[in-house]
Amino acid sequence: MGRYTRPTCRLCRREGEKLFLKGEKCASEKCPIKKRPYAPGQHGKTTISKFSDYKVRLREKQKARRIYGISERQFENYFIDARKSKGVTGEKLLETLERRLDNVVYRLGFATTRNEGRQLVRHGHFLVNDRKVNIPSYQVKPQNIIKVKAGSVERIKKNIDKLKERKVPKWLSLDEAAMNAKVEAIPKRDDIDAAIDDMLIVEYYSR
Repeated sequence: MGRYTRPTCRLCRREGEKLFLKGEKCASEKCPIKKRPYAPGQHGKTTISKFSDYKVRLREKQKARRIYGISERQFENYFIDARKSKGVTGEKLLETLERRLDNVVYRLGFATTRNEGRQLVRHGHFLVNDRKVNIPSYQVKPQNIIKVKAGSVERIKKNIDKLKERKVPKWLSLDEAAMNAKVEAIPKRDDIDAAIDDMLIVEYYSR
């Protein structure tokens, strides 16, 4: 699947809930899902959806994929790896998604959205253990130190100031003065606040 280039807010309307893909706009009165709380398209307002078991599971998988902004193939590969790992498959899947560097940048408040976090990582604004990493899917590990590159501090500081109310999850620690962060532990299911039912995703791929 190629990169999605259509209006981002259509994705929220398709899933029937806010996925928080547009940062501040999602919390404002300009959020399209408030004005048009129905699916996009010519017949979105009048179509009566019949939610079969398959559709419920498909929509949950699509919702998770869109929240984290990854392709179908990437998501399926993450699921295959999670199924091979020891532990609960759904929890392992979410753990892998959370440990992506672009998501960590978003969780720390360095970016207003995961999409912006992905762009910042690709442009080389961050160091992991003093080495530049420009791969958004890079998997962080406990004790990794994530630093903002010296020349990027002012740009990232603006986002932190804008997102003062965002809570940093307990598996991460942020030193705002030094503009760096530490991965304290592997994220647990209770630490992940994304409104995703991982069991439905497991059932989708197990059909």
